Amino acid sequence: MAFNTVTSSAYRDIFINDHPIMDVRAPIEFNKGAFANAINVPLMTDAERQQVGSCYKQQGQQAAISLGHELVSGEIKQQRLSAWQQFNQRHPQGYLYCFRGGLRSQVTQTWLQEVDVDIPFIEGGYKSMRQFLISTIEQASTFPMKIIAGSTGCGKTEYIKSQHNAIDLEGIANHRGSSFGNNITPQPTQINFENQLAIALLKHQAAGHKTLVLEDESFMIGRNAIPKCFYNAMKQAPIHVLTCSFDDRLQRILNDYVVDMLSQFIEKYGQEDGFAAFSQYLISSIDKIKKRLGGKQHQQIQTIMTQALKEQQNRNSVALHLEWIQLLLELYYDPMYKYQLKKRSLE
Repeated sequence: MAFNTVTSSAYRDIFINDHPIMDVRAPIEFNKGAFANAINVPLMTDAERQQVGSCYKQQGQQAAISLGHELVSGEIKQQRLSAWQQFNQRHPQGYLYCFRGGLRSQVTQTWLQEVDVDIPFIEGGYKSMRQFLISTIEQASTFPMKIIAGSTGCGKTEYIKSQHNAIDLEGIANHRGSSFGNNITPQPTQINFENQLAIALLKHQAAGHKTLVLEDESFMIGRNAIPKCFYNAMKQAPIHVLTCSFDDRLQRILNDYVVDMLSQFIEKYGQEDGFAAFSQYLISSIDKIKKRLGGKQHQQIQTIMTQALKEQQNRNSVALHLEWIQLLLELYYDPMYKYQLKKRSLE
């Protein structure tokens, strides 16, 4: 039987144009790392995959293939076929892949052809596509960059989002890059962070931009690490510093850390539970930097923060939050920023 395939030369087009991809790997594989335009419609469940894998190690490939056909047969096979057919109906121009573009892709395509459905599978599968994206990041590390720096609250992220030739690393990491940077939704896995960064770089290149604009970031954005080669290139790139008034910074942080975050918590958990979760978010965020602040300064900020939360809950006023935000800037963020900027200028 002839298999309809697409070669590695199509990878760039698939990613740039967000072509839908049917990922037939097991859920455990998909959850470790996948692509934003991929939908997991597995050939085997995690348990079925584990059984087949054990059989392969003990009895060899042919026995494992036979077991796979036995496990995924009858009504179960029809359910899998139905799910693949639904994918094809929604995405008639889509593709499919497994880990290496081998047996699972071929079995899936064979069964689909039996019901007159033809979805091309991607040669090399996830492994080859992942390597292509890693190479994309390495190559992009040699391109001209411009780094946007500035004190906390000066609007760097807003500036980045306004620039057509910029990539928002914090947006990709789903984290604002500070002790208060957690969002309600979780960060991507490290693999998915890298995959999404690479795809953003491909789209940036396809748009014909000559310079890549990025926000000045630490190596770690929350739990996601910027790939070493890319981070080293960022450290060598020229810096452009944004400035604004101290009052503007206070208001921006108040909106980001307090007003917007409370709104998100309430939307997800309701008024009472949302406020409780929001309060825990603030307290746990300041606790993360207790050692750097020192016990006395940490206690001072936490006391004001607790009072501000009570006033916010009882009187619907956020004014007192400005007091601990001001201390946080003066005692922590601004000294740290000045130190890092000075250190970079000496490197």
